Amino acid sequence: MRFMALVYIEPGAMDGMSADDFQRLDDATIEHDHKLRASGHLIYASPLADANAGRVLRFENGELIHLDGPYAEAKEVVAGFVLLEAESLDALTPLFADDPILQYGRMEIRPLVEDSHSQTGQRRPEIAPGGG
Repeated sequence: MRFMALVYIEPGAMDGMSADDFQRLDDATIEHDHKLRASGHLIYASPLADANAGRVLRFENGELIHLDGPYAEAKEVVAGFVLLEAESLDALTPLFADDPILQYGRMEIRPLVEDSHSQTGQRRPEIAPGGG
């Protein structure tokens, strides 16, 4: 099964960190990602740029609308993601006992829905080569 882990962090949770502290955290999360890869569970992981760099898309009155950040103030923002593969959610949970990012936020892990087109049977595209 495949799973998506979303990392949520409250805005300002890392404001007091020095550049060296942030680099140590970044290095530690990269090391943790390599540990997950070595165990055969990691497909791809990445932090996300600041929410101000993003864009929200939606339809309004049948027209595509886009809003550039910042957005309405939120208690938490999605700060990164991890795409995983494992037999079960229970098999994944212990792998994050030492994840350093959880000192600053929380993680939600959910199974991916593996569906196919109702008429053609076509499944969603796989990760492109070089994409993880």
